Parts: sequence; structure tokens; C-alpha cells
Amino acid sequence: MKQIIKRMTTPQIIIFGFAGLILLGSLLLMLPVSARSGSGASFTDALFTATSAVCVTGLVVHDTASFWSLPGQIIILGLIQTGGMGVVTLALAIYTLSGKRIGLKQRTAMQEAISAPNIGGIIRLSRFVIKMILIIEMLGTILLATIFCRDFGLMKGLWYALFHSVSAFCNAGFDLMGLRAPYSSLTGYAGHPVINLTISSLIIIGGIGFMTWDDVRKYGIHIRRYHMQSKVVLVTSFFLISLPMVYFYYYECQALPGKERVWAAFFQSVTARTAGFNTVDLSSFGDTGLMVLMALMLVGGSPGSTAGGMKTTTLAVMIATMVTVFFRKDQTHLFRRRIPEEAVRNALAIFMLYLILFLTGALLICHLDGIPLVASLFETASALGTVGLTTGITEGLSLYSRFILIVLMYTGRVGGLTLIFSAVSSKKAGFSRLPEEKITVG
Repeated sequence: MKQIIKRMTTPQIIIFGFAGLILLGSLLLMLPVSARSGSGASFTDALFTATSAVCVTGLVVHDTASFWSLPGQIIILGLIQTGGMGVVTLALAIYTLSGKRIGLKQRTAMQEAISAPNIGGIIRLSRFVIKMILIIEMLGTILLATIFCRDFGLMKGLWYALFHSVSAFCNAGFDLMGLRAPYSSLTGYAGHPVINLTISSLIIIGGIGFMTWDDVRKYGIHIRRYHMQSKVVLVTSFFLISLPMVYFYYYECQALPGKERVWAAFFQSVTARTAGFNTVDLSSFGDTGLMVLMALMLVGGSPGSTAGGMKTTTLAVMIATMVTVFFRKDQTHLFRRRIPEEAVRNALAIFMLYLILFLTGALLICHLDGIPLVASLFETASALGTVGLTTGITEGLSLYSRFILIVLMYTGRVGGLTLIFSAVSSKKAGFSRLPEEKITVG
């Protein structure tokens, strides 16, 4: 076994680590003790739930609170935490705490897992990330407990606070509000400032990426000293929250009263890219509103974060490249820094890959189950972006459509390029070039 692991590339370690955790979670959720019925879940239901938890998505075929028992909910929470931190990061953290020496291969895997720019100081950075994760989740638990303990009692309130804090920070979107009304998410707290602010803050902090955390730790409010990637992440995230919020406020949440309308617009713009909680009924959204949500879901969070999607940096590089072409410039740049050609090519490849998977998955679901195309597109965007929002069709999907969503959730979490790089041999140095010939585009 050790020899097999040694031969694996870093992308292969990541994808097999996630796959192994999903399989383990599926087997645990099939145990009789995991379901309230005492008979356990079927393999397909357990596989779908485990994939959704590990890939921090939030799509479910059974309401989490009413179907899964306390042990089952604990298993789901463990899968969410491990998937959010990253299988490789968690494994290497345990390896470090055991006192064993971390080799170059392990350091490289850790660098890939948290999207660090270089391998130097990776152990220190990983320890900082793990410590901050625990601190932030505990703070979130304390804040949420002030409301949930009042509403559900002390012990149940503490459990609800911990579960939703971890789920929000890991951008998972799993909730335990189904005992009030199945699949209700946080609609009962649409106008509650503490719930909205706490959950939204956890989602944003978890979704901006560990490297941005490190810049904040080092430089505080001196944003000019941040790495270019952190600046891109923060600026892109700001616009992806503020602009959709304005749209939702004026066009999709106009039926809500006063402050509740503001909170609902803000929360939907935050949760759509990464988490999957909702405080309003999405079935009330028009097709335009659903399309805005789809776009946000496909973008997702930032590199090296607990979120999935094609990432904010990919969108930023694509826009910067477009501007470069429009203004006939020679180099793509952001914040007075030149973007490497490799990053531009990767951004284009990721965008096209996500677009193909998004459309193909939706067309297949539409054909197989007769689901309206907009609803099918929404479901595949949610799965591929590892978001978890739904118009309510997940539970009724056929086995084939569920398998499509499983593949999309897995791809969205480990990354499309990671999957491809794990299957394709390493890049070989070339000493010759083919003849060049012009081709007209556009």
C-alpha cells in the first residue's frame, strides 16, 4: 500500500482521498443506527448524502433532521468538517501532530490542498489554518447558541448551533430545521439579524480562501501589501455579493417587509455562491432570478477555501483577458501584476469544462426525468458549484439523475483540472514546435 501511495501524483492523492472518504461515509450511513427508522439507508441514498456532505454541497434526498438519527447527523457533520478542511490537509495535520517527519511529497500535497503559492512555510501555514478553523467555528457556535438555545432548549440548541456553524463555515448548507417543516432551511429566520449575520460571516470567511486569511493575519488592514490573489479574491467577492443583492432587493424580495427584505437580499447573494442555505422560498423566484443564482453558483468560492465552483479568480482572469483583447493589450494583468499565460489557459479550460458539464448534466436530467430545463439547469449548477440550493426536485429524481449529480458534486469539489491531471501523464518538456498558421476567430 505504501508503495502504491508513493507512486501517486498529488492530484491522484486528492481525488482518491475524497473518494475513500465518501465510500466510508456511505457505509457508516447505511448502519441501522444512522437512521431514525432503525433500518439504515439504502446504498444509493447513503452514497448521495455522503457525497453531498464530503463535497460540502447540501443537496439531499432525505430531510437531514427528520430522516437521520443523532448518530447519523454526527457522521454527516464529520464528513462535512473533513471535506471542508480537505482530506489531504486533515490527514497531514494528524500526521504532523503524531510527531512524524513530513517529507517533500507530503508538503507538495498540502500545498495543492490549500492552494498555497509556494511550498516554503507550508507546515506553519497549515497549522495556522487548522487553528483558525476551530476558533471561527467555536465563535460561530457561541453566537448561534444564543438564539437556538432559546428556541430549542439547552442541549438541542447547543447541538444545532455547532452543526450549523460547521455547516456554514464549510459552505455545506446542511441544516436541521426540518423538524419544523421539511426542507425549510433557515426560512424561519429570514429577518433575524444574529442568524443572518453569523451564518453569512461564516460562509464568507470560509469561502475567501486560506491564503487570504494569511495575508489578513500578516498585514491587517494594509491591503496594498496583500498578494495579488488576495486582492482579486476580496474585490471579486465584494462585487459578487453587492450587485446581486441590489437585484434581489428590487426584483425578487419585494414582497417581504422592511428589514426582512434587506436581510433576505443580502443572505441570498452570499449563500448562492457557496453554501446552500436559504431564508426565502426559491420557488417564488422568477426565471431571471434563478439565472442570477445559477451564475453565482457556478462561480463559487475562492481557491484554497472550503467552497467549490470554478472560483472567483477564474472569473477575474477571464474578465481581465477579455479587457486585454478589447483594448488590444499584449499582456493580461490585474492590480498592476502580469498574469502568467498558463493561468489564462487554465482559466479558459476550467470555464469551458464547467460550462460543458453544467449544460450536459442538465440536458440529461431534463431528458431522463422530464424535469423542466430551467429547474434541471438550476440543479446541475448547484451540484457542480457544490452549493446545495434547489427548487425542490432533488428528492424525486431517478437513480440515473442522482448519479449525474453525484459526479457533478465530486467534480466540483476536487476540481475539474485535478481530475484531468490525475488521469493524464505529467507535462513533458518539448524541444520543438509545430508550424504556426493563422486562424480567424470571432
